[in-house]
Amino acid sequence: MVSKLTDLTISEALDLLDKKEISSVELTQAHLTEMERSTVLNAYITPTPELALKTAEESDKKRLSGEKIGRLEGIPIANKDLYCTQGIRTTAASKILSEFVPPYESTVTQQLKDAGTIMLGKVNTDQFAMGGSTMTSYFGVTKNPWTDENGHYNLVPGGSSGGSAAAVAAGLCMGATGSDTGGSIRQPASFCGITGIKPTYGRCSRYGIVAFASSLDQAGPMARSVKDCALMLREMAGFDEKDSTVADIAVPDFTQALTGDIRGKKIGIPREYRSKDLNPQVAAVWDKGIAFLKNAGAEIVEISMPHTKYALPVYYIIACAEASSNLARYDGVRYTTRVNGKTLNEMYENTRTDGFGPEVIRRILLGTFVLSAGFYDAYYIRAQRVRRLIYNDFIEAFKQVDAILAPAAPTTALSYDEMKNMKPVDTYLGDVFTTPSSLAGVPALALPIGLADNGLPVGLQVIGKHFDENTVFQVAHVLETQAQFDKKPHYVKG
Repeated sequence: MVSKLTDLTISEALDLLDKKEISSVELTQAHLTEMERSTVLNAYITPTPELALKTAEESDKKRLSGEKIGRLEGIPIANKDLYCTQGIRTTAASKILSEFVPPYESTVTQQLKDAGTIMLGKVNTDQFAMGGSTMTSYFGVTKNPWTDENGHYNLVPGGSSGGSAAAVAAGLCMGATGSDTGGSIRQPASFCGITGIKPTYGRCSRYGIVAFASSLDQAGPMARSVKDCALMLREMAGFDEKDSTVADIAVPDFTQALTGDIRGKKIGIPREYRSKDLNPQVAAVWDKGIAFLKNAGAEIVEISMPHTKYALPVYYIIACAEASSNLARYDGVRYTTRVNGKTLNEMYENTRTDGFGPEVIRRILLGTFVLSAGFYDAYYIRAQRVRRLIYNDFIEAFKQVDAILAPAAPTTALSYDEMKNMKPVDTYLGDVFTTPSSLAGVPALALPIGLADNGLPVGLQVIGKHFDENTVFQVAHVLETQAQFDKKPHYVKG
């Protein structure tokens, strides 16, 4: 029996559950207790404690009766509040959806339920996944469980999956669903010292996930270890007739890739990623990661990805254009909160002005502009052409190497004051290392490697070929073993 159940990884908890050394009710109650203690972090928008305990009791009964159980049976997790959950409020952290209760379940959350997981609740996010800090959430910011140099909880957890990252790091769940459009799993994973993977675009169904940018959004898991992410992704992935963009490709058992052996693997180091925006301490951790892989027998190869510098503007043109289209459905007529007006058009205007936050409005306006007559060819079509060149950079790189190693974010976690004083365009620079792989649709996993001099975690990302998550997990597992990152957030340490 372990002293603190909330310190367990998913794989450790599954082993103890199988041995009947702990019960799912005990495991779930431990996390619910931690959630009650940790409301100051504001990680959860909608906790579901009664449902969690009821599901945990049913899970324990299944185990005791010898009934067939799921591969994640009894594991308490959280869902990012972009995933529709039948009968449970789904807000996308927005005012306009603040009372929306879906009549259906997203495919990914249904598959996790079928695997036996226990949902503890819905966690915070930037509004409609637009942001890198959770500061755009209608329900308030989530605090990073790591403190600044003065011991204050004044750091952003990253975003948009900041609630997921903070909840996992602080022991408020064992794993969480996230979504990644331009880095929304990987950047918060780096800021909070946890692991998260954006799988290949099309590996997981997007059905039932509130859309931001349809050609970029991808579901993915966030957890405390590479193996835990492999366990979760195995259940989340797969073909779905409800989503025309999901690939009809067999889902391997990703845990089988965790061999610990990468001898002979070629790892690419993109020279363009050593940009002026890269913090020297992050660069030092990157060098440490390169040394780890070299010591494990991998061959380090410098590669060039010449169109990297265009990734950020291309991403924001395409993502905002798609957001403008996707968010047109929120008009107050069907299922959103409504602000009445004298005319139909005035009702639309009042509802959307009141229901959307400033960042969402900014992106809708930018997206509408680049799609408008006279600017469509100059911006949107040109961005799509450059996107193809970025895609081609990855195709060419993977002719030389098996995987790519790069920073996940250019800095460690920033403070709220720093974020408030930045211009919107400057905040977008936090995605500089994650947007290229999003535009190309390739898988990328972020994991913690070490601490910077300011005591905050630094994550690196392993990027792989399309639908080759196995190699990504294989390389990341070796990095994890070499790094031996076991530091706990200040909040967890008390």
